[in-house]
Amino acid sequence: MLSVLELFRIGIGPSSSHTLGPIRIGKRFLEELSSNAELGRIVRVAVELQGSLALTGKGHATPKAVVLGLCGLDPESLDPDHADAMDAKVAREKRLSLLGLHEIDFDPAKDIVFAYEIIPELHPNGMKLTAYDCDGEVLLEQTYYSTGGGFFATEKQLRAPAPKDQIASGRASPFPFGSGAELLEHCARAGKTIEEIVYANEDAMRPRAETDARLDRVIAVMAACIERGLVREGTLPGALQVTRRAPAIWRSLQGQPLANEPERLFDWLNVYAMAVNEENAAGGQVVTAPTNGAAGILPAILRHYCLNSEDAVTNARRFLLTAGGIGLLYKQRASISGAEMGCQGEVGVACSMAAAGLAAVWRATPQQIANAAEIGMEHNLGLTCDPVGGLVQIPCIERNAVGAVKAVNAARLAMHSTEPSKVSLDQVIETMRQTGMDMSTKYKETSQGGLAVNVVEC
Repeated sequence: MLSVLELFRIGIGPSSSHTLGPIRIGKRFLEELSSNAELGRIVRVAVELQGSLALTGKGHATPKAVVLGLCGLDPESLDPDHADAMDAKVAREKRLSLLGLHEIDFDPAKDIVFAYEIIPELHPNGMKLTAYDCDGEVLLEQTYYSTGGGFFATEKQLRAPAPKDQIASGRASPFPFGSGAELLEHCARAGKTIEEIVYANEDAMRPRAETDARLDRVIAVMAACIERGLVREGTLPGALQVTRRAPAIWRSLQGQPLANEPERLFDWLNVYAMAVNEENAAGGQVVTAPTNGAAGILPAILRHYCLNSEDAVTNARRFLLTAGGIGLLYKQRASISGAEMGCQGEVGVACSMAAAGLAAVWRATPQQIANAAEIGMEHNLGLTCDPVGGLVQIPCIERNAVGAVKAVNAARLAMHSTEPSKVSLDQVIETMRQTGMDMSTKYKETSQGGLAVNVVEC
């Protein structure tokens, strides 16, 4: 079992697969050399971006991510302003300190190559790194794949069969589940909620207090991201020159505190989700939930329904644990990568997770929670990933706002029935996987189809 905490990674925008993943990849590559005492022999590092990392890498700040990773920065602790300054310094001086320990010549314009023509077989987000010594000999060459949500893997890892038992995987869990049916069966047999099942599995990995502390850290970062996004004015980076809209909507809401029309709920959810995704587009600190492109949906629901409740801490943890349990199913049975599944694998999954989490906060049964998750995905099937200009701005920011509203409706619909839905959660996840495999690559984070080619970029 993966930990739900692995789905909620703290990092910077604008993309978990194109920014967060490459940062972690660059750092890991050099750490492999460092462990072999080869770091000091390096005189040159070459990076080749393949597939979607090449096609939309510039708009997703992938070159900057490569620099930050090679410099040894950790996504969770780095300061976005410091990261920008470091990237600018490397571009200006054409020198880079590997892991902050060994300086070499490095020109991002030459040493980072965009291999547009290479679409890797194993995963669309390929990244090949090669380290050379002073004689031009290769010290290490490795290809990694950024698989969404900040996760990455080598070719060997992707080709390796799944372990047949928990002992082989190194993660013994009291309630292992690889499907929604298994998760519900655990709930029924043990008389536990989904939150309690997930908690028990997390307890097998670390002390409960540590899990709670890490959950609270995720909650705090999500809340802080909303607060920043509500007040920061200006234009987002990139050629589109998109104006931040959340601050104006927020001022309007604050100016009419007594307005109580039913549609007002949309405004609150919209502004929270857009605040997060505008911060993400600007390269600010966000939490993958489960990706950066879909980072606004869960925080919007969290802020409106959990952090404003009487038992905010308990409700917020319940929300994330339940949503995370559902997210693990998508990660294990399909994918959360927009380059692999289209936006159904990002916003669709986030909507499904948020619907399940909110249903749990409303004290739904495990079956109702599964129904909410199913509804949340069923009506996002086929959603394409076609960012205009390769930027996580249009249609991504508004798509998170719509996804948050849809998640609440999915939870409400699920609460009106106690029976299993005609379409099971496992069936809708498999349908999403099949749909993603059938989807043309033009609509999977390559900016080669859809809005990306039908909207003028300026």
